[in-house]
Amino acid sequence: MARIPVLADIEDAARQLAGVVLRTPFLPAPRLSRLTGATVFVKYENLQATASFKERGALIKLLSLTPEERVAGVVTMSAGNHAQAVAYHAQRLKIPATIVMPRPTPFVKIAATRSFGANVILDGETLADSQVRAHAIAADTGAILVHPYDDPQVIRGQGTIGLEIVADQPGLDTVVVPVGGGGLVAGIGIAVKALSPQTEMVGVETELYPSLDAALRGQPARCGGDSLAEGIAVKNVGGLPVEICRRVVDRVIVVSERHIERAVGEFLMLQKTMAEGAGAAPLAALLAEPAGFRGKRVGLILAGGNIDPRLAASIMVRELAREDRIVAIRVIISDRPGVLGTIAATIGEKGGNILEVLHHRTMLKVPPKGASVDVTIETHGPDHAGEIEQALAAKGYRVERLDPPSPQE
Repeated sequence: MARIPVLADIEDAARQLAGVVLRTPFLPAPRLSRLTGATVFVKYENLQATASFKERGALIKLLSLTPEERVAGVVTMSAGNHAQAVAYHAQRLKIPATIVMPRPTPFVKIAATRSFGANVILDGETLADSQVRAHAIAADTGAILVHPYDDPQVIRGQGTIGLEIVADQPGLDTVVVPVGGGGLVAGIGIAVKALSPQTEMVGVETELYPSLDAALRGQPARCGGDSLAEGIAVKNVGGLPVEICRRVVDRVIVVSERHIERAVGEFLMLQKTMAEGAGAAPLAALLAEPAGFRGKRVGLILAGGNIDPRLAASIMVRELAREDRIVAIRVIISDRPGVLGTIAATIGEKGGNILEVLHHRTMLKVPPKGASVDVTIETHGPDHAGEIEQALAAKGYRVERLDPPSPQE
């Protein structure tokens, strides 16, 4: 096994990254603090040029190559963020790059990777499938494999985040890090535990891919499914990261997809910042297990912001629907002139904002001389939505609650 990086290695990496990779802000998040009961600080790695932390490790790995290796080029496998980071810095350093990406990778990440001049190959349903193809390309062409997480150069690059958070907010009680292959939490853990041994290191995984949690327990991981956090949907955590995590990670929290979705929505609504599913996983841990963080000073690593815009829009609408700030109702009416105007006027009188109206006359459960009207309404919340429904019922209309349409529909 490769030598485990130490604090000095990470400090050297920080010097190499200075002036090239952004030293991202690590800021208080009062709204998230009120939401969770912890004193929350957010490390905004979504502000990097490729919108994720992956630039740090990718660049350190590329800078470690010999002149001959640079000519041979590099190959890697990635669900998106590592791909963009390698492509971006390889283009900048004039190193040929081939990137193997799983077929379900969001289009926004594929397009961004190609925009940096890399040769993108879509192969496999998971990162593990893409890894097989990347290894084959490396063997056939002599290109250098840039592993997304199981590489000491990559790990020491990611560890520079740990240096920055300890410098900016000394004495944190807890640092919460998303876990895919384990390189990020391993690197940050080395730095944090060396500089602030009392700080608790917490890794977060999606329940669909609990790879590190299983590895630390000495059990096989049961992984699979379509995760909102595709960036951490990794079946096989790296051997070197596992060895490091045994030393520096205090616990691993496995969160549901529902909590990840909510965390993405809270970052959008409360922080006005874009977080992809993997990047929002640390906040999901606080939402899932608030008692374990309440009253503590907690640092969250917002690892990336490369979320599909349509998915982000859908999540926002779903969150508004859960809060009854957008409601959809079906009103059964008699099919005669003026009724639709009365419904609209009633909603308007109660302060509701009509977003969409659909008029149906052929539904079998509607009387032959009747019709149904589906109305999507913006409200101030549950009480306001209830007032609107009651006002329509008071006028003799039968009202049913529906799920509001998503932006994709």
